[in-house]
Amino acid sequence: MTETTDPVLAAYRKSIDNFDAALIHILAERFRITQAVGAYKADAHLPPADPARETEQIARLRALAEDAQLDPEFSEKFIRFVIDEVIRHHERARDG
Repeated sequence: MTETTDPVLAAYRKSIDNFDAALIHILAERFRITQAVGAYKADAHLPPADPARETEQIARLRALAEDAQLDPEFSEKFIRFVIDEVIRHHERARDG
């Protein structure tokens, strides 16, 4: 049996592919919402970033990661990447 014909491995990979697709759809929805937030912040003359909220979110997600037995360092790096991208979008909305 090879890696390409192993039915157990194929089943695992199909599940991983399904999770990846779900993650992409979830991220797309999250960014649709944060783009609306960015437009609102621009109209209301609010700053693109909210460091206090970011700190709260990172702490909350680190705790969730620990409860889920996911490396909290990984979760922080991941959400930091997302937050940085959101801020970039908010800055772009502010700058027109």
